[in-house]
Amino acid sequence: MSITLSDQDKSTLRTAALDAAGMATADSGAVPAAAAGKDRLELQKAIEEIVDSGLVGVTLRVNDERGEWAGSAGEAELGGTAKPPINGHVRIGSNTKTFTATVVLQLVAEGRIGLDTPAADYLPEFGLDERITVRMLLQHTSGVFNFSGEVYDDGTIAPGIPIPYGTTGKEWMDNRFKTYRPQELVELALSKPPRFEPGTGWSYSNTNYVLARLLIEKVTGRSIAEEMQRLILGPLGLSGTMVPDSPEIPGPHAHAYYRYEDGGEQKTVDITRQNPSWISSGGDMISTTQDLHTFISALLGGKLLPAPLLAEMCTPHPTGIPNMDYGLGVFVLTTDGGGTVISHNGAAVGHAALMYGTPDGSKTLTAALNCVDDAGLSIAAAFRNAQQRLLNEVFGGGQADPAQPAD
Repeated sequence: MSITLSDQDKSTLRTAALDAAGMATADSGAVPAAAAGKDRLELQKAIEEIVDSGLVGVTLRVNDERGEWAGSAGEAELGGTAKPPINGHVRIGSNTKTFTATVVLQLVAEGRIGLDTPAADYLPEFGLDERITVRMLLQHTSGVFNFSGEVYDDGTIAPGIPIPYGTTGKEWMDNRFKTYRPQELVELALSKPPRFEPGTGWSYSNTNYVLARLLIEKVTGRSIAEEMQRLILGPLGLSGTMVPDSPEIPGPHAHAYYRYEDGGEQKTVDITRQNPSWISSGGDMISTTQDLHTFISALLGGKLLPAPLLAEMCTPHPTGIPNMDYGLGVFVLTTDGGGTVISHNGAAVGHAALMYGTPDGSKTLTAALNCVDDAGLSIAAAFRNAQQRLLNEVFGGGQADPAQPAD
């Protein structure tokens, strides 16, 4: 990577970065004249400069006291002339974790799951450490090994499944349509030593959220897609959001790319179609900037969870990264001006999504990015700078969320 990180940042980056990870309708890209008014030229300029820094395309949606603004810059396809569609579909990567955590907390509200109950009580088949609670899964404090790989503070790498980053990039590329079962990912993770004793540290692990998925399915007897539809997508009318069951992504959408070396030759391949089962509920969902706005605004506005559980979700737990704590499925950021922003971002190999909101949900920023990804994370600096630039423009500063490859 081309940026300097502390040991903790490197660890968080790599473990998080090793994730990416029915037809629905979306608008064609047009926005009302009022929304795209000239009074927000600073936002259009920001996304154009972000594209110039190395991304293929960016779509931004801001809802604040001035109303809604949406715009895009760059290209939907390499070499094309069309901009990314304003409300196109995008693989949202680790934003999936916020959806998954919300479903778990909704089941807590229904009295079907106990937040501080051992996860093993619900999933006895895995032989989980009895000290690991449901809360620890959502908070990343369980210590379970990340099935997509760990990088320890001394630089030691413990590999997991083949992923798009590091030495397994070509292997992932060649097998990007392979199907992994969630149980398979968990079993691999539990065959490795834990990173720390339950509740004694914080480390971003996709395994936590695959366990959360399996817990949801065990308790309800229904798939996570069905529960997501019942509890979130249906009530909020999120017609552009889905848990995919195939490599397809509905149109319209911008294209995702991956660059790799094959026989000494650099090749760039369109990987918009890919099987996201390798990351499972750590980052497999598809959405739009409009749906992400609707979701984070409703969530933080108290429309999905009872007030006590929403407070639990947004209660910051230290991660070891300055001004950046973690709740239950969300990052809690402190801006340069001392304000608080609730966030989760994610990347899914050539696609990425940003999702930020004020604690009351009254101001939100959602974005979709498409880029040329590679095993060396060469897009890292541009991606992190894009987040920082948008945070500064909309919220007056803040530190970008590390939970995606390009941090």
